Amino acid sequence: MPISGEAFTFTIEKADHGKRLDLFLTEQLPAPSRAQIQRHIREGYILLNAAQAKAGTRVKQGDLIKGYIPEPTASVALPEDLPIRFLYEDADIVVVDKPPGMAAHPAGRMQSGTLVNALLFRLKDLQGVGGVLRPGIVHRLDKGTSGVMVVAKNDQAHEALVRQFKGREVKKRYLALVYGRVKGAEGTINAPLGRHPIDRKRFSLRTRQPKDALTEWRVKERFAGITLVQVEPRTGRTHQIRVHMASINHPLVGDPLYTKKRRLSLIEDPVLRGHLEALGRQALHASSLAFRHPTMGKIVEFTAPLPADIENILEVLRGKRV
Repeated sequence: MPISGEAFTFTIEKADHGKRLDLFLTEQLPAPSRAQIQRHIREGYILLNAAQAKAGTRVKQGDLIKGYIPEPTASVALPEDLPIRFLYEDADIVVVDKPPGMAAHPAGRMQSGTLVNALLFRLKDLQGVGGVLRPGIVHRLDKGTSGVMVVAKNDQAHEALVRQFKGREVKKRYLALVYGRVKGAEGTINAPLGRHPIDRKRFSLRTRQPKDALTEWRVKERFAGITLVQVEPRTGRTHQIRVHMASINHPLVGDPLYTKKRRLSLIEDPVLRGHLEALGRQALHASSLAFRHPTMGKIVEFTAPLPADIENILEVLRGKRV
């Protein structure tokens, strides 16, 4: 079986006459995924009868296929020895508890200090995604949001996980501290959202291109002026939880984009207010993530405890419960 960097040659037999080129190669080269093979065909690494062809070309008996699987190119991002807690790891995926303040991947001027930088240092059996030797970020948590993230080590795992997220098969559960005493035990927010029409850093229910967004919430604990809620987004829109909770007048504690500063000024207790001021981020934590393992096929679930900054606020609140 050819591996990365090795050349291969196939002659089409009668039994394979009429098959798609990419499908035939997927059967013959079980290591690369079909998406990988399609990319190699498109980039000219695989030729049909000494000419470049399309992935969907139907092969004929006697056709000659030559090519090779290119080695993954090095990632632009550099490995960094950063503190990151692994919840699980195998040959296909790694599940981490992302700390607050860490971006998921390099972007713009932020080329260091990210989860990708940390994983490039820690992962020793990374196969690469999309032809680049990098971890496959399947979903994102905002820089200020902590908690469970799954990352793919290879194309096959990446594609399988992406399908699950797109198909809304992944169960995501968050814990959040919100301002106000939330009425009722639970509720659903069904409100399309999209990019803010003026401020491009924000998202809003008032948008020119709304996309469906559904969030379910449940009260966990009530305190004076603050409520701990469990939130389950059924869709995966950017800033969905933050925008939806703000839309029902219960914005997230510490949210720099969607919470007005006067909310903090209404907190009378100086100790509690000091903890809230020191938070420096939205009080949002991805507490659990459940999905189908991309190769084993079984449902797996991973959980991460609340980080110290949110836990400290809860300790103060519980000591002053009314």
